[in-house]
Amino acid sequence: ALVAAIVGACAARGGVGGLALWGISVWGPPAYAWLWILALGAPWLLLVGNLQGLWLGEGRMAPMARLTVAPPLIALVLVGLSAVWVSPPLPLVLGAWVVGKVLVGIAALVVLARGGRLAVPDFGALRREGRFIATIGLTNLIGLLNYRVGLFVVERALGLAATGIYSIAIVVAELLWFVSGSLTQAVYGRIGTPDRTQAAATTVRVLQLSVAALLPAAPLLWLAAWLVVPSVLGPAYADSLPLLAVLLPGVMLFGGGAALSAYFTNHVGAPRVPAQVAAATLLLNGSLSIVLVPMLGMTGVALAASVSYAASVLWMAHRFARHAGLPLRQVLLPGPQLLADLRLLRMMARRP
Repeated sequence: ALVAAIVGACAARGGVGGLALWGISVWGPPAYAWLWILALGAPWLLLVGNLQGLWLGEGRMAPMARLTVAPPLIALVLVGLSAVWVSPPLPLVLGAWVVGKVLVGIAALVVLARGGRLAVPDFGALRREGRFIATIGLTNLIGLLNYRVGLFVVERALGLAATGIYSIAIVVAELLWFVSGSLTQAVYGRIGTPDRTQAAATTVRVLQLSVAALLPAAPLLWLAAWLVVPSVLGPAYADSLPLLAVLLPGVMLFGGGAALSAYFTNHVGAPRVPAQVAAATLLLNGSLSIVLVPMLGMTGVALAASVSYAASVLWMAHRFARHAGLPLRQVLLPGPQLLADLRLLRMMARRP
């Protein structure tokens, strides 16, 4: 009944968001004229992301992976098929993205219904969880703004062309979070255990493993971007490569912070802590961007993002260490457990 209430709430709020997108497309700047296409799929856009929480809490990675991979895969297939005949225009690309979200949303509801996980909606139960849900939602919203505040500053100060170049640097840099996000999702249920000692130990292991994995991944990602971005997107986008180099250190450290956020949300039941850190990071990121862009251009906004990401992880680690009763150096500095985990991963990789 609670799941059914969540489905209804997602559809209703998605509908309100769709109306907002439609209004922006009609009365907003010409660059946003095609947002009405996204408005058509808005009631479904919130559904898949929220339903992933069901399988995340159960530690079932396969259903989560299907929900994550299927929408972009459908969109890529549709765009690829259309490219056989014509160069896909922007409306077709947006439409393919919406179709992928809608089809996967419908499929998820069918799976839930057949599995007996939908009943008469209990909106009272949903309201009783309202404060917890609202805090997590606010945290996610602030986090999204934190990732994108630089784009707004660049657009205002340097124009849409510069925004397009900087957006490529952001998208490529955030690919690192697939690595750290996978580690955190895989142990999300273990971090949520009532045993504080076990939850804290798991959090530290995931934090250190994430950073250890991202250290070699970051330069490899930059090298791949250097080889691919200019040839695929055009020479103009080569300007995104120096920005990517500035972004990667902060993005790399920020990837480790996912485990710390999961600890406060899933174990402590205090999503307000990640919300406070995210709000402070957003303020720092926006302020530094406004100051540095006039002096350094796009490099300034990349530097602001990298510094604010690193600062947020250090602050979150400090709060985690105090709550878990651990020395901060034990949280941040690698120890024997990390070496043992790395040896185990190396042995697993060598198995046929």
